[in-house]
Amino acid sequence: MRTFAVGVLALAFALIPLAGGAASPYEIDAIISMTGQLAFIGQSQARTLRVIEDQVNKAGGIRGRPLRIVISDDQSLPQLGVQLANIAIARKAAIILGPSLTAVCSAVLPLMKEGPFTYCFSPGIHPTSGYVFSAEVSTADLVAAGIRYFRLRGWTRLAIIIATDASGQDVDRGIEAALASPENKAMTVVAHEHFNPTDVSVAAQMARIKAADPQVLITWGTGTPEGTLLRGVVDAGLDIPVFTSAANLTYAQMKTYAGFLPRVLLFPGFPFLTPNQLPNGPVKNSVVNFLNAFKAVGITPDNGEAIAWDPTLIAVDALRKLGTSAGPSRIRDYVANLRGWSGINGTYDFRAVPQRGIDINAVVIVRWDQDKGTWVGVSKPGGYPQ
Repeated sequence: MRTFAVGVLALAFALIPLAGGAASPYEIDAIISMTGQLAFIGQSQARTLRVIEDQVNKAGGIRGRPLRIVISDDQSLPQLGVQLANIAIARKAAIILGPSLTAVCSAVLPLMKEGPFTYCFSPGIHPTSGYVFSAEVSTADLVAAGIRYFRLRGWTRLAIIIATDASGQDVDRGIEAALASPENKAMTVVAHEHFNPTDVSVAAQMARIKAADPQVLITWGTGTPEGTLLRGVVDAGLDIPVFTSAANLTYAQMKTYAGFLPRVLLFPGFPFLTPNQLPNGPVKNSVVNFLNAFKAVGITPDNGEAIAWDPTLIAVDALRKLGTSAGPSRIRDYVANLRGWSGINGTYDFRAVPQRGIDINAVVIVRWDQDKGTWVGVSKPGGYPQ
């Protein structure tokens, strides 16, 4: 229902004619997975874009010009994402928000040699320079925070089951890097399994994992594949803490999987999930604004909405500072040198953390609390236990 309502609202805005003499809208392209594998996150990201669009326009737009975010659906398909990106490049767009999916971001990244400024909504790509930026904390830092938390809790026997897709391969590399760190020399991988995201059962892999007697399990799938993994954990009788992707920090998934969630389900989370644990200051103020903005439209936001929030506001701030005539290179340079910008995921420093702005110090490990119906923080920033 809320997706339908947002769609109707967006259509209504589109049909309102501009008053005589009014400034023309400033259009930003967004390539989002509205359908396909990542639709459950892409639709949340689209809601965020509409909420921000509304907030910006109520505040006078961008230097007097209304903001219009034009959303195109890549259907979670890399080849379609490339087509849509090429259309934006051909018409000399200054900014692209998205794509949503790691595989689609990876496919469009090589196209952006001269722009547009592109803010991918997946943490699973790792540009070090250029026009493409990546949202949230990198997957390498997400898993590193989790492994630090395990070690400091005394859980040193680790089992892993990872999808074979682009996101899974990226996580595998992140786990390997984290385990190579001297601080994690006490960690032992007792089982390392893989599965295809289209598999409907992982019974064989879970049987091997159980036989290895791990103390904690990393499962890394997104959406329906993660449901397959969690059901496999319960069916195998594995009663150990389970750690999964931040992409699964959605209320819809927790409701759908309620019947087979592990007793202890952990995630790499972010400050916006634990507002009561935040000290007063700019980050908490940003979180309160974020929560209130969605409360006003009857939505309790989760990571689906959150991942697009800071990147979109950073792009808007760049335009407010530089003006709507700014081209991709000026916008890129502005963001690449941005420091001290406080959002819902922490305070960004793009000089210290190129193309991303935040690192492991923004990660808070959270646990799903079935009774409360939400996530609770169980670590300090960086994955250090409370």
